[in-house]
Amino acid sequence: MVQTLRLDAIEDLPRTPASDVKKLGWRGVMKTIGRIGKVVVTNHNEPEAVILSAGEYDAILQALHEAGSRHESALDELRQRFDERLASLQSVDAGDRLRSLMRAPVRLGNKVKAGTGH
Repeated sequence: MVQTLRLDAIEDLPRTPASDVKKLGWRGVMKTIGRIGKVVVTNHNEPEAVILSAGEYDAILQALHEAGSRHESALDELRQRFDERLASLQSVDAGDRLRSLMRAPVRLGNKVKAGTGH
């Protein structure tokens, strides 16, 4: 069963003191997890651990996988564009094309052309 991922700040998660975990036992903690899906275990009011249900954990893994896939897809597209440009520079006539461009007069159409350098 895949759950929808809802990311809450640790401050917004339900809390239970470590002493309650000891007192109520694992079964008591799991009842809370079953209702809410996650709980922060605190020690002297400071967060020490977050316990997640298996569904919450799976949702996090799925979201990470999807984010990684989107990143890889964008990277693959960039890589392909770079390879295409590099291939054009490695073609047999690349030098001739560059020299032709450098020899041709620049037509600015009465506009100033500025670069990033001086």
